[in-house]
Amino acid sequence: MPTHGSITKAGKVRSQTPKIPPRPRTYPAPRVSFRNKYRKRYELGRKPGQVWITSH
Repeated sequence: MPTHGSITKAGKVRSQTPKIPPRPRTYPAPRVSFRNKYRKRYELGRKPGQVWITSH
C-alpha cells in the first residue's frame, strides 16, 4: 500500500514552528471563588443552569 510521503519527513512542520511560552493563567484564589459561589447560590438564590433570571 503506498504512503503519503516519506517517513523521514514526519514532524517537519511542527519542529520548524517557533516555540512560544504559554500565557500565565490567573485563577482567583480558592477562598475568593468559594465566596463567589456562596453569594450566587445562597444570597442571590440562583439555581443551577444557564437561565437563572426568573420571570415575574
